Amino acid sequence: MKHSLEYILKPDSVAVIGASDTPGRIGGRPIYYSQENGYAGRIYPINPNRDTVQGMPSLASIADVPESVDCAIIAVPAAIAVKTIADCAAAGTRSAVIFSSGFAELGESGATAQAEIAAIARDSGMRVVGPNCLGVFNIAHNWFGTFANAPAGIETRGGNIGIVSQSGAYGSHVFLQAQKRGVASNLWVTTGNECDVDVASVIDYYAQTEGVKVIVAYVESVKDGARFRAALHKARAARKPVILMKVGNSETGAKAALSHTASIAGSDDIYNAVFRQYGVHRAQTTQELADIAYACQFDHYPTGNRVCLQSISGGAGIQMADVSAQVGLDVAPLPDATQKKLKQLIPQAGVLNPVDFTANALNNPELMEQNLRLTLTEGNYDSHLIFLTSVPASAFTRESTLAVCDKIRREFPDEAIVTSMLVPREVSSTYEALDMPCFEDPAHAVQALAALTRFGESFASANQSDCIDGRSDRPAVPLPAGRLDEIQAKQLLHQAGISVTRESLATSAEQAVECWRALGTAVVMKISSADILHKTEIGGVLVNLNDAEAIEQGYATLLERAALHRPDAKIDGVIVCEMIKNGVELVAGVTTDPVFGPAVMFGLGGVFVEVLKDISFRLAPFDKPEAHRMIDEIRGRAMLDGVRGAAACNIDALADTLVDLSRFAADHAAQIDSIDINPLLATSDRVIAVDALIVLHDHSNQP
Repeated sequence: MKHSLEYILKPDSVAVIGASDTPGRIGGRPIYYSQENGYAGRIYPINPNRDTVQGMPSLASIADVPESVDCAIIAVPAAIAVKTIADCAAAGTRSAVIFSSGFAELGESGATAQAEIAAIARDSGMRVVGPNCLGVFNIAHNWFGTFANAPAGIETRGGNIGIVSQSGAYGSHVFLQAQKRGVASNLWVTTGNECDVDVASVIDYYAQTEGVKVIVAYVESVKDGARFRAALHKARAARKPVILMKVGNSETGAKAALSHTASIAGSDDIYNAVFRQYGVHRAQTTQELADIAYACQFDHYPTGNRVCLQSISGGAGIQMADVSAQVGLDVAPLPDATQKKLKQLIPQAGVLNPVDFTANALNNPELMEQNLRLTLTEGNYDSHLIFLTSVPASAFTRESTLAVCDKIRREFPDEAIVTSMLVPREVSSTYEALDMPCFEDPAHAVQALAALTRFGESFASANQSDCIDGRSDRPAVPLPAGRLDEIQAKQLLHQAGISVTRESLATSAEQAVECWRALGTAVVMKISSADILHKTEIGGVLVNLNDAEAIEQGYATLLERAALHRPDAKIDGVIVCEMIKNGVELVAGVTTDPVFGPAVMFGLGGVFVEVLKDISFRLAPFDKPEAHRMIDEIRGRAMLDGVRGAAACNIDALADTLVDLSRFAADHAAQIDSIDINPLLATSDRVIAVDALIVLHDHSNQP
């Protein structure tokens, strides 16, 4: 069955409503571009004030078109756009692209009109791009449903890159920047206000389309988190890298996004979690966006981060090593035996890694060839970067250097090999023909190689369960109504599979002593009240109590402090809890994002979370491999392996805890506003929740 977006991007018939006889006007450009490029489909200009438009007969309305067209271009004022769309729906039009602005981006009245268009699209089944967009094009189909300048800047055709952008003008800029970088993009969609077709819809289409191998996106905000997540899941499953620029993460940027697309920019931490979870490369600049897309065209995705750096310059090698460390590539030394062989070839060479084969290669290209062959066969590296500066362009070394690289590529066709050279375009293109990407700046080459590696690792992990729709194997634990106290919260988490401390509720000093004796260890005593969620703020926690007198006194102290600071609170009693003396203090929790729903947070506790914010996020639910990746992301990860003689934490148990928390959050996404497990203690044999807070959506358990 034909995908609904095919009617927009591969139409056999189009109507241009508001068609202009002047090629440069908004209503004239789609006709001009398409005719100029040889569009083979049928074009119906619609303009009741003209008999002809750009040499073709003009019709008075969409009702006069002798067929139901695949796509209608709407280039009319906003005041009549809603009626125009309704007329298209009545005529059986399958899709529409609305250039017209003046809708939700301008306020309430515009939002109402936009909602009418959305309703017409929904009721008729017609797909609508826009309003307030610059349109679409498909270079291979010679179809240009756009008034952007981008079609005039096409330098490379026949590519497999699909571009989608919420911003029209910036989408055009991205396309032109990519063209100048040698990126052969074919499909281009700008979504504007997204009354129907959004970025997620286009990514989903690109993920399923055979002609697209790489997806480039510009995003200001996401309205439908589930659809966006499902689209990224499809792209990764199809081994199609997604390179995305997400803006609006600063306060100023978020406000600009709101006025520009009438949507709300979500939490940047959550967006980053989404991108990490689905292997998306988040570009910070347009140049980076184009560079990574360029590198992806060569379809080499290393599955490990060991990189070999080879250079004709020792200085460049050091720079590349520095950047590699910054982006997470492992510049591991060559094996000792290989280093000795390289030294025998070139005694002056640096052979550790980076490998500096020196200017001797200029006199004897075979030395460079032997260097490369040794590192490729004996180094056990996942990727290779060769810095050649201007050597490939020199009249003295041009042919010999190319011959060496040609021979190496023939011997090692599947290796990820990237080059850095400062040469004319006609020279770099010969290396690109050898399946070797070329970068002028070696730092950019390293960054691109790191992105390719992350894609490779993500594609490999896609074979594991994604858990995008996963739920716990256990029956969902029903949540009680009203406010939840600590004991209730920990009981719910325990039923969900999370280990919690042993504890009892005492309603008298004598009962507290009995609880302590039953536990048989030093205890922590805490005031218990659903009205007092943050107990430490009123001094409502006492630690390391281990005799009857201290327990009795502690009980009285806690009640006195509660009465002093929160006389309005309903006190249930005092929690007597086993004290865990060893372990690394962690924090875990759940926050509910308005776009993506529940997301799990994890990090080191204490100062690490309060001051350094050393935390990571993942959308719920997720599986155990994803939990391990989440754990490995925090900067203080080494703390979990044991420092200064401390035992290593049980990382596997920690991963299980995070998975159980994610599934619990997903099972109750409609009810839970947030969860706070702080502290969560990790020891060598277990991971245990010491304190917990669950807040429900209706805020009935807020103080």
